Amino acid sequence: MDPLALLYRDESIAVFNKPSGLLVHRSWIDRLETRFALQMARDILGQRVYPVHRLDKPTSGVLLFALSPGAAATLTASFTTGDVRKRYLAVTRGIVPESGTIDYPLLEEQDRRDPYRQEGKEPQEAVTTFRRRGEVELPFAVGRYPTARYSLVEAQPLTGRRHQLRRHFKHIFHPLVGDVNYGEGRHNRFFREELAAPRLLLHAAELTFPHPAGGSEMTVTAPLDSCFTRLLRRLGWEEAVPAGWLAI
Repeated sequence: MDPLALLYRDESIAVFNKPSGLLVHRSWIDRLETRFALQMARDILGQRVYPVHRLDKPTSGVLLFALSPGAAATLTASFTTGDVRKRYLAVTRGIVPESGTIDYPLLEEQDRRDPYRQEGKEPQEAVTTFRRRGEVELPFAVGRYPTARYSLVEAQPLTGRRHQLRRHFKHIFHPLVGDVNYGEGRHNRFFREELAAPRLLLHAAELTFPHPAGGSEMTVTAPLDSCFTRLLRRLGWEEAVPAGWLAI
């Protein structure tokens, strides 16, 4: 696993590039896990940090922490009011439309092992916009067809539901490659064994938000890891994304 990398820090915030496979904080999702981005960030900075959003364990990319309770409250309000913009990069099975909006309410997912879970909740509004940045057809019979087709997609969740992108792309029959919960095992195995890509191919590449001290808009970019970058080059997608998104 790549290390948790510091991207930016000032008196109010710290932004990191979270590697795939790292939990943000202790969770019922993996009770045996002992490594958490929250603790690592605290150790790197030598001070307490305050989480204001989350990334799934297998998702990599921009992770923002506040460095004071006041900054945390301000940033949390920005996420709640939709003043934060997030750009993700993903690989999907099949060729998605050139662009689109997925407006599909999602029922809040809760771990059955969590003693604090609440039953009987209604589906919540969930909206994702996307555009296709690349496509490829490979001469491999991964499924029932003689070739396998995939898309490189930039996605922007306009709401913040758990597993929103993963569940939305499954809903439109283009699941994310490497997704063990919502994807397809044959395609995950093909990328793992033939393309040396064993991870969920979902990366939070860019986060734009009002800075908690003053409100000026700020954008932070997190480069892809070497695994994701090598895959883009192998599939001819390197020029389809901003250069700053690629690993050096």
